[in-house]
Amino acid sequence: MFLDLVFLVGGLALILFGANWLTDGASAIAKRWGVSDMVVGLTVVAFGTSAPELVISVMSAINGNAGIAIGNVVGSNIFNVLVIIGITALIRPIRIDRNTMTKDIPLVALSALALLAIGNSPLLDGAQENILTRVDGILLLLFFAIFMRHTFSTARQEEALQKTEPASETKDASRPMSVLKSILLVVCGLAGLIVGGDRFVAGASAVASSMGVSDALIGLTIVAAGTSLPELATSVTAALKGKTGIALGNVIGSNIFNIFLVLGCSATIRPLPFGSIGNFDLLTLTGACALFWLFGWFFRERTITRAEGAILFLGYLGYVGWLIKSL
Repeated sequence: MFLDLVFLVGGLALILFGANWLTDGASAIAKRWGVSDMVVGLTVVAFGTSAPELVISVMSAINGNAGIAIGNVVGSNIFNVLVIIGITALIRPIRIDRNTMTKDIPLVALSALALLAIGNSPLLDGAQENILTRVDGILLLLFFAIFMRHTFSTARQEEALQKTEPASETKDASRPMSVLKSILLVVCGLAGLIVGGDRFVAGASAVASSMGVSDALIGLTIVAAGTSLPELATSVTAALKGKTGIALGNVIGSNIFNIFLVLGCSATIRPLPFGSIGNFDLLTLTGACALFWLFGWFFRERTITRAEGAILFLGYLGYVGWLIKSL
């Protein structure tokens, strides 16, 4: 038990340090290349902070543990929207540009709807078993390729716009960080996040198992929250530094990566039965994504306010409370 607690504390420390380094390095790269914080958050930061989910889900698929593979992704995405966006907005209201509202956030909702449809294949097409097949996995990977194409197209448009602006408008008075230092911070940050997330999940899972908590609850809550700690740490750190674009892009990118890439790769390796992951979990994910999108439009146009952040966070507490009550 003592070693498991050491893993918990040590993993959390690595996550926090890694998030700080990753945010600084990614922001410096964005500034030097003229790429917005949002695009960096959607790609470099999102891929790095989704690495724990990718490793755990792929290894779970290889080992035949479908419940952990799917539960990790569903639980992580619910945590990302309700907890990370909620806490980030509580720290600093999140201003969302129109392009993100009309193109990127709808993709998050689309990914949740796609998983909801796949998870109801017996109801929709009379399938004998509720399973994420290899064909489903390949289709998810194709969706991921479309998303990456869209993101890099956006980055090129921004780069072209930067070149057309007067030098006085684009030049930053502060001394830019060197390329080597920026890359080193990103690499060290990603390493800290991945190793820290792995150690935290190992410690948390061992503690939960010793307390008699079920595997289903571990997958949807402890493992999911643990693998989402990099996203939480990165987004909170970015928000404290005024980089809400990275915080928002990180969550959007991570949710899309988790369903299209992580589940796509996992299901391509081995078909994944949904098992105890049911409509309550899938509908909670879909509803959270819809609420995220709607809050961006209502009350204060294209801004997630502190009050809305509190509603999202309380929604997660309600979800976990219902899971515990249903045991």
